[in-house]
Amino acid sequence: MGCVEVRLREVRKERGVSQQALAEAVGVTRQTIIAIERGKYLPSLALALKIASFFGVPVEEIFSLKEECRPKEGARE
Repeated sequence: MGCVEVRLREVRKERGVSQQALAEAVGVTRQTIIAIERGKYLPSLALALKIASFFGVPVEEIFSLKEECRPKEGARE
């Protein structure tokens, strides 16, 4: 999914949460959770924050920039 690495499936499985339970908790459909996990859909910031809050982790633990997409230190626009 471009520059974003998504670890939702791993975090969800580590905690034994079903796609359906997560979807209901954050107010989306199971299909939305599936699409996020498969890299077909990048959630809004609000949804990403809801998901992270549900698991009690920083959003960066689930959604992060891939190394090659991070700004270079000292680079200026």
